[in-house]
Amino acid sequence: MIDLQTPLGSGFGPQTTATEVLTGIDLSGKVAIVTGGHSGLGLETTKALAGAGARVIVAARHPTEAEMATKGLPRVAVEEMNLSDLDSVRSFAERVLAKDLHIDLLINNAGIMACPETRVGSAWEAQFATNHLGHFALTNRLWPALRGGARVIAVSSAGHHNSSIRWDDIQFTRGYDKWLAYGQSKTANALFAVHLDWLGKDDHVRAFSLHPGKIFTPLQRHLTMEEMTVEGWLDASGVPADPTFKTPQQGAATQVWAATSPQLDGLGGLYCEDCDVAVRAETASEPFVGVKVYAADAQEAAQLWALSAASTGVDTFTTVRRDEADGDRTSTAKLPT
Repeated sequence: MIDLQTPLGSGFGPQTTATEVLTGIDLSGKVAIVTGGHSGLGLETTKALAGAGARVIVAARHPTEAEMATKGLPRVAVEEMNLSDLDSVRSFAERVLAKDLHIDLLINNAGIMACPETRVGSAWEAQFATNHLGHFALTNRLWPALRGGARVIAVSSAGHHNSSIRWDDIQFTRGYDKWLAYGQSKTANALFAVHLDWLGKDDHVRAFSLHPGKIFTPLQRHLTMEEMTVEGWLDASGVPADPTFKTPQQGAATQVWAATSPQLDGLGGLYCEDCDVAVRAETASEPFVGVKVYAADAQEAAQLWALSAASTGVDTFTTVRRDEADGDRTSTAKLPT
């Protein structure tokens, strides 16, 4: 069997920018949603997509800030949405569906990293809830607008190397570790793309996850200078010291490439980095490169999907399949073989 989790030789690399991967690609008439599309990598993604002709809806927790950040960008609109509040996610999706648009690109970009222990919703750990469950519910609720041809992009991270899904204590009820919690949420992002792609490909919806690289953005807002110095990201005076860090424009490139590149036509469920399909971590010569086995496992992905549907109360795929006249399409209750 051919292993599709293998680099394509895309011609791009870690220094490629979001604008560069769109060279020669016309997105006129396309509609994109970018969560957190007003800050950090999200803003660079919004700029690149809009610059290529797409209409972009920015989903933002703080819409006034988002309006200011995106002011002057063509074809960009802001809608309020808080990923940690499922009622807010539902309201956003209802407003989008009311516009009667087909969504061509859904880039689940927003997230939090290494925050202090915080509980949201039904006492969910905040990183798992915001980074994964909020995007899970959003994608399910937007499904009527995605069907018929779309790409869904889950922004994961090499941080997924830090933790698989902790099936015995997903919500960290027995002691909190902010980096393990972040790692688990990023593994969840990768597994989400695996199972969404399996569920959606008959409706011409393909999904990918990715590591954008190391970039200084507001994502580090919960880290102290001392922590970043210990990690080697900054020197003692606070100046960036790690040459492997990307600019925000370079960091946004992989998610823009995954969302738009014709090189990925016919593919899906893959983890990408540096504007190409990533290697499997077990074959990499360096740490924190490629995708771990547990973050690409179909059975783990199906199990997480079922848990997420039960947690959020959103199970669009099962509902859709029950309503379809032929009655023989696969339910989310069945695991892929």
